Amino acid sequence: MAAFNNTDLAAFRGVWVFCEQRGGKLMPTDFELISEGRKLADELGTEVCGVLLGDGVEGIAKELGGYGADRVYVCESPRLKDYTTDAYAKLICDLVMEKKPEVLLIGASNIGRDLGPRMAARLHTGLTADCTHLDVDVSKYIEFLRESSTIDLTTQKFNMEDRNLKMTRPAFGGHLMATIICPRFRPCMSTVRPGVMKKAPFDQAKADACIIEKPAFSLQDSDLRTEVLEVVKATRQMVDLAGAKVVVSVGRGISKDVQKGIALAEELAEVLGGVVGGSRATTDAGWLTADYQVGQTGKTVRPKIYIALGISGAIQHIAGMQDSECIIAVNKNDTAPIFEVADYGIAGDLFKVVPLMIEEFRRVTAK
Repeated sequence: MAAFNNTDLAAFRGVWVFCEQRGGKLMPTDFELISEGRKLADELGTEVCGVLLGDGVEGIAKELGGYGADRVYVCESPRLKDYTTDAYAKLICDLVMEKKPEVLLIGASNIGRDLGPRMAARLHTGLTADCTHLDVDVSKYIEFLRESSTIDLTTQKFNMEDRNLKMTRPAFGGHLMATIICPRFRPCMSTVRPGVMKKAPFDQAKADACIIEKPAFSLQDSDLRTEVLEVVKATRQMVDLAGAKVVVSVGRGISKDVQKGIALAEELAEVLGGVVGGSRATTDAGWLTADYQVGQTGKTVRPKIYIALGISGAIQHIAGMQDSECIIAVNKNDTAPIFEVADYGIAGDLFKVVPLMIEEFRRVTAK
């Protein structure tokens, strides 16, 4: 293989997505990133390629085409059945050095957060972690700033020909948003928070047209410093906020009786077939674990119904749930910012309002 020169920007072309699989099953974030990659690739005039590693996974690769992938590189080996940093980083870096993509997206899962930095160091390129927004086209980026920031755009100068990937992420504990570019090296690498990118509708015709390519690769025992002997799944129940159709979140408003407030949220969620979430205030106070946090520094959700109980509506929280189809807010303060994004607002004590909601929802669902 020729020496890898990642400063020759013109030599790099294509948008790649690392497609994570566990137990032979694609992760939901794969479809979100392929969908987002499709938008970026269209702006760059190039193709979207998935990178899928595992053992016996070729049969699931075509599904990625249904969300926008033009091509999927499939690498199969018993050594790739379970994720190890050494094997996955070596193999993908070898592919990058050979094929030279200009953008590489990775889901910010536990695996992605381990894999991304290792690859960036090997490839001598930048990595922007935990992104919540991506742009290439400058006019679209300006529109994003107009809708999502307080920047006076009339005083700013933009290079409309700039084709760098603009990677936006929370900074300073979620109090600011920073946009980062990687102008000198390729590929531009980003880990993307699960749930923030919208999944495109599945298209069977595109899935059928997707090209499956199995590149040659070398992976020896000497390349691996670890071996997976056994995979043991945790017995602790995890909350699936990103995939829930209904989310009932609690905030600082439950402080006068935390246990009762959480119990009411759980009962309401059960009636509606949903799950419980919380604001950063509830996790900082230790009332809920970080698994339940919704917001810029937590999880981004897009349920059909989002119910905010005792949440004032800090911008960091709103950023994580504002794309919900229907938002219902309950807060004693009738000027709380949460009401500005809510479809339905109830100004009142949640400890009095929620039991009435539970009673009414039970009555309606029992019909």
